[in-house]
Amino acid sequence: MDTSGFVTILRNQFDASLWMLHDAIEACPPEAWQTTVGKYPFWQVAYHVLCFVDVYASKNNDAWTPDQRPDGLHPLGRTELDEEYPSRRFEQPELISYTLRCRSIVHAALSSETTDSLAGPSGFPWLPISRAELHLYSIRHIHHHTGQLSAVLRKHGIEHPRLRWRKSGWDRPL
Repeated sequence: MDTSGFVTILRNQFDASLWMLHDAIEACPPEAWQTTVGKYPFWQVAYHVLCFVDVYASKNNDAWTPDQRPDGLHPLGRTELDEEYPSRRFEQPELISYTLRCRSIVHAALSSETTDSLAGPSGFPWLPISRAELHLYSIRHIHHHTGQLSAVLRKHGIEHPRLRWRKSGWDRPL
């Protein structure tokens, strides 16, 4: 398989994963936004996943510069990742928008990947894996936490019709 074929597969799987996360965030009613998932509130788990999608789409650890963004999603810059709890609570519309933004960020990152870059290092010292494996790792991370969020929603009786497995891609244009 050539690089463009592999990148298409990665894009489709990121889209499906982010779509499932988007739907879980969207389906969460206000009364469940603070519901504990493990030891963190629903919204914080969703924010955590999106932050790391954003980070790992960067070329390397130093390339992620959240403090230079006007969106207000990382008020304390990189500290938002280093601390156990974010500096503020994030609301549902913000995280729905961040999901869509992460999708665009991932698409841009994947469009610049080459055979050499995919075979090269992840760019993150704590993940001594290839860039290609980093993308798969990131997809698995999204799935792990989306499963947790979906389970919490179902436990609370929320059966949103869109809370279902997505095979590939996104049904809405970017």
